[in-house]
Amino acid sequence: MTTPDDDLPLAGTVVLLRPADHGFRVLLMRRPDRGSFPGAWVFPGGKVEPGDRRDGDDRVEDARRAAIRETAEEVGLVIDGLVPLSEWRPPVEVPVRIRTWFFLAEAPEAEAVPAEAEVAELAWVTPAEALARHATGEWTLFPPTWVTLHRLSVHDRVAAALASAGSAELFQTRVLDDGRAFAWEQGRLHAAALPWRFEPA
Repeated sequence: MTTPDDDLPLAGTVVLLRPADHGFRVLLMRRPDRGSFPGAWVFPGGKVEPGDRRDGDDRVEDARRAAIRETAEEVGLVIDGLVPLSEWRPPVEVPVRIRTWFFLAEAPEAEAVPAEAEVAELAWVTPAEALARHATGEWTLFPPTWVTLHRLSVHDRVAAALASAGSAELFQTRVLDDGRAFAWEQGRLHAAALPWRFEPA
């Protein structure tokens, strides 16, 4: 049985993990002040293009190929070993709806090199550091990025984070209180004021 969401454009995003002295860091990049997500800090990734598709109807694999390609294009890193983490389905209220899969992967040792046209700034930070910068208003994060960082912040090692994934957990987004909160089966994100707060279901 198909649903309206089955026909949405698809995208893939990669959360790159790099071991650190205390836990691990993730790669976040700030988008330019134009185009999609202007000025926001996001993980590398982008929409599935025709070249990412293969015979058959495996949307997750299409998204995986898009995530690998976009990461190479945006930050110059060649990655493999992607582990499915989550699938995000957007709320019906937004004008552009894209169904996005998030993957985890350990980052290669090579240095990330930002694509000038697509990336204004790069940062390797712990999940807690990223959330703290958002809490002060220094960084702009969108709910899927914030929730992903929040959930990763409980892990103290790359291996533990990777072990927590393996299948794409579905997040079907609902907007509440005129955009002041977002809800999923997993819980509710209170976003009326900083700092944001996640209330588990």
